[in-house]
Amino acid sequence: MMKNKIIAAVLTFVLVIGSQIQSWAQCAMCRASVENNVSNGDTSIGAGLNNGILYLFVMPYLIAMVIGILWYRAAKKRKSKLAIR
Repeated sequence: MMKNKIIAAVLTFVLVIGSQIQSWAQCAMCRASVENNVSNGDTSIGAGLNNGILYLFVMPYLIAMVIGILWYRAAKKRKSKLAIR
């Protein structure tokens, strides 16, 4: 039962993050670089910068999720050992 809840939480997290791919976030320097390149006719730089920014945004949350899952498993194992004694 708990395993299904964890799987549902992970799938929900992935779907929420996956739906955010259309968001466009750029810092001022990145925006100036993209505007300069677009005015020169190169439009591929902007897409790469957006993907990189989204990648950097998601990684801390994935790391926190992995740590949380490992912590949960360890706590569950510890609790079952205490219940056996």
